[in-house]
This record gives sequence, C-alpha cells and structure tokens, in this order.
Amino acid sequence: MRDYRGAAAVLLAVMAAVVAGCSTSPTGRRQLTVFSEEKMDKMGEQSFAQIKASTPGSRDSEAIRVINCVANAIVERLPAEERGHGWEVWVFDGNMVNAFALPGRKIGVYEGIFRAARNQDQLAAVIGHEIAHVTSRHANERVSTGSTVNNIVGIAQAAAGGSNTASGQLAGLLGAGAQVGVILPFNRTQESEADLVGMDYMANAGFDPRATIPLWENMAEIGKDKPPEFLSTHPSDETRKANLKERIPSAMTLYAEAGARGIRPDCG
Repeated sequence: MRDYRGAAAVLLAVMAAVVAGCSTSPTGRRQLTVFSEEKMDKMGEQSFAQIKASTPGSRDSEAIRVINCVANAIVERLPAEERGHGWEVWVFDGNMVNAFALPGRKIGVYEGIFRAARNQDQLAAVIGHEIAHVTSRHANERVSTGSTVNNIVGIAQAAAGGSNTASGQLAGLLGAGAQVGVILPFNRTQESEADLVGMDYMANAGFDPRATIPLWENMAEIGKDKPPEFLSTHPSDETRKANLKERIPSAMTLYAEAGARGIRPDCG
C-alpha cells in the first residue's frame, strides 16, 4: 500500500497557508491572499513594463489627457491608505475596447475604450472598476487561489499513484472541478466586486454613478455573442446591470456629498 504520510504532510502545510492567508476585501468578503503585497507589486511592475515595451503607446494627446484627468480625480478621492502610492495610468494605441489593472497600482487603457465610454462619467466607471481591482487585491487573490488549487491537485495525483490511469483520471476530475468550481466563479465574484467598489470610487470623486448602466449597455452591444455566464469570468450583462442598479442609491448619496463639497470634475 502506498505511503500517504508525505503527501498528507504537504497537504496540511498547504491548508495551513490557506488559513493564514485569509483576508477581507473592501466589501467585507473573505478572500485568500497568501503572497506579500511587495511580491505582487514587483510582479505587476515587471508585467506592466513588458506590456509597455511590446505594445505601442497612444499618440492621441486628447485621449491621454482625458483618461489621466479622470484617473487622477478618482485617485485623489480614494481612501487615505490608497492615495499617493505612485499610481500609473498608461494609454495604449489601438481600437480594442479594453482596460486592465495590475498590482503595483498600474492601469492600462486602450484608445478604443471611447467606443463604449462616451462621456467622462462612463469613462470614470471603467477606470473606477480597474482601480477597485487593485485596491481589492484581486490579483493576489487570483494567484493565491490558483497556486493553492495546483498544489492540492498535485498532492492528490501523487497520492493516487502518479502514473496509472486512475490517478490521471483523478487529476483530470480535480482539475476540471477546480477550474469550474473555484477559479472561474471567483473571478466573477471579483468582477462584480470591482463594479460595486468602483462605483463608490467614481461617485466619491464627483462622477455620476448612473453612467455605469449605459456604459455596460454599450459594452454589451459591442461584445455580442459572448459565452454563457456559467463559464465566463464576467457576470452576464443582465446580472451586472441588476447589481449596479441596486448599488446606485447609496452611490448617489456619495455623489451628492461630493457635489456639496464642490467636487465637480471637468475632464471633457
């Protein structure tokens, strides 16, 4: 009979790391973040430098101005612990309707975002969403989850015998279960959370949170024929709109408070 003690010891170590790595997101959700922020920031900075080196930057001075204006307005109104930490926003050439966020406070936006974000408030919804990914430590959570799942799958495979057909089937089942049952739903959760946190960020900076609904309607029109929600990393358009509509009343309170303080961005 195979000796499972070594695999069990490693499995216990992995599970201990999981427990130790639990933290809380801005919405109060428990999340797994086993890597240091310093390590994640370094990874993000390296990846961002590689993307900038391989992807042409925008030469559209007006696009650069507007995107940076909106981003700066939101960053200035972030919670105190998130301000003044070297946020970098880079605008890339191209018609792709996309933006992304990386650890290390890096935000990338493609010129094509203006196909969907047709005024400053809609653009603020996009940038607020991306900033929320960073402040919510979603990259750490994703890497931590993937690393832990891979470790557990590897241990289970080794314990089952590694080379025989049964162990291969076991690894395949665990891999599929991990992919569909853990990682992809987690990403949908992150996307929904970034929507809500990002809406609060934009409203607190004086951008109208009601603009999120037409923004995602524009996105949906551009991105037709998407896969079903069950195997998608993003919420369905209807789910996304329903969640955002539920959040609008509280975000409108933040928006009104910002206006009362004279916070009225004018980015064009």
